[in-house]
Amino acid sequence: MAYQFVLFYKPYNVLSQFSQGSTPPANDSPRLTLQDFVPVAHIYPVGRLDRDSEGLMLLTNHGQVQHRLSDPRFAHPRTYWVQVEHGPDPSALAQLRQGVTIKGDRTRPCRVELLAAAPPLPPRDPPIRDRQSIPTAWLEMTLEEGKNRQVRRMTAAVGHPTLRLVRVAIAHLSLGSLQPGEWRFTTPAEQQALLRL
Repeated sequence: MAYQFVLFYKPYNVLSQFSQGSTPPANDSPRLTLQDFVPVAHIYPVGRLDRDSEGLMLLTNHGQVQHRLSDPRFAHPRTYWVQVEHGPDPSALAQLRQGVTIKGDRTRPCRVELLAAAPPLPPRDPPIRDRQSIPTAWLEMTLEEGKNRQVRRMTAAVGHPTLRLVRVAIAHLSLGSLQPGEWRFTTPAEQQALLRL
């Protein structure tokens, strides 16, 4: 079998799966899934992004690579650009870096940087709510674990709720020039690095 590796820029409001599933949405309007964007058969997402998150996903039919990148025992970096309410002060950034406690469970230490300006992202559809009285800031966060809604819970725990969340890198793979809804096959070099994991 030929192994395939696909990089996909998941847009906002798209499910990280190839089918609707058995439970219809409450408003009876079908939700977009990966099959609405990626016409490659027999590949599956490595991990997931919530419906309200955006960014890089890796899709593959290589079970061992999928396992290594999904299993928390094999920590690998995932980098996110995170728009939060207010500008976190040094104390809040230190808390995020050291790990925070969420529902009795402490997150691993991570890398967090306050970005000087908004990153070069396409506008989100629909746009983020704009409230003049509440300033926002952008963080770059790199984690080596991926618990459910972890980034959102971490920023909320230090008083800075997440407004927009975009994954920009998984290990050595990055969004590059992909735009929301676009996909591409990995390059030979990217594929070889995945196989060495």
